[in-house]
Amino acid sequence: QVQLVESGGGLVQAGGSLRLSCAASGSIFSINLMGWYRQAPGKQRELVAGITSGGSTNYGDSVKGRFTISRDNAKNTVYLQMNSLKPEDTAVYYCAAGAYEYDYWGQGTQVTVSS
Repeated sequence: QVQLVESGGGLVQAGGSLRLSCAASGSIFSINLMGWYRQAPGKQRELVAGITSGGSTNYGDSVKGRFTISRDNAKNTVYLQMNSLKPEDTAVYYCAAGAYEYDYWGQGTQVTVSS
């Protein structure tokens, strides 16, 4: 089992920045993928960004150029730097991890962007 603990959410004005962190513990040897999803009220959960243990990244179209995912393998931690935030970025952000699919999920952290 893998446990994921997110931190860094909060309230920010449009145009501002936030950085989310997610620390993994437990059977971390099995983790290749780490990433972030988000879910806004009334909408489906969507991929924000993902990163492999080798550093390959992918992003959702709506965040490309504004968000950056990074990873510290020594600390088993993944980060999401969010810049130029928009009200439509408001959602609960979930950390996810797994070997080849996202099998493990965090509890989520709320990000609210005010206009």
